[in-house]
Amino acid sequence: MCPTRALHEAPSLFDLDGDEAAGDAAHLPEGRLPSYIRDHRKRLRTRFMAGGAAAMPDYELLELVLFRAIPRQDVKPLARRLLDCFGDFNRVITAPAHRLAEVQGVGDAVVQELKIVEAAAQRMARAKVLNRQVLSSWNALLDYCHTAMAHRETEQFRVLYLDRKNVLIADEEQAKGTVDHVPVYPREVVKRALELNASALILVHNHPSGDPTPSDQDIIVTGQIQDAAQVMGITLHDHLIIGKSRELSFRAQGLL
Repeated sequence: MCPTRALHEAPSLFDLDGDEAAGDAAHLPEGRLPSYIRDHRKRLRTRFMAGGAAAMPDYELLELVLFRAIPRQDVKPLARRLLDCFGDFNRVITAPAHRLAEVQGVGDAVVQELKIVEAAAQRMARAKVLNRQVLSSWNALLDYCHTAMAHRETEQFRVLYLDRKNVLIADEEQAKGTVDHVPVYPREVVKRALELNASALILVHNHPSGDPTPSDQDIIVTGQIQDAAQVMGITLHDHLIIGKSRELSFRAQGLL
């Protein structure tokens, strides 16, 4: 179970939001750190610059992110608490802000820093597919979908709208749902395609369980969207279900 704040708990030593830490560090002159913290941070930064993220376990990479949010405190305990709660680096970064805030030691500055990292990762992945011919950059598209959706705790349904040359012209969230269900309305999907003058669609949604096997409802809704799209002369290229470590393609599975 995640270590969370008690209802009437005094502010945590980690609730710094950029201010000085409580304890020994709080009594140091401005700009100085205990040597063990200063040396530890220097070692981590040096290792990162020398070997990149591949040379570091999740908790150390998370520490590097937390350094900016909590400049005068040992952040290793908080990094480990976050990983205990959410499982791995990706799930920490993509966790909802309200869930992050429940963890002991997480204040506004920590949430903000984590969400900045998430936004940067998604923007970089999206830039590789937006306004590009999607079918010829399929691996980049899959990378983007995994970055944006694989580690979410609730289902999300997105529609990728393509022009006549299969260039991605819009990527829009159609709906959010619960841990195992998301409401989808075929009429709205096709209506939006007409508004964008799209010629083709790719449907994408995630399974928070990690297993991308389609449910009966997934198959039914996909068929309904395909039927509605065909009436309007719009092609449904695929429906991708994103799991934690792999994806499932309806077309590859013969479901389209």
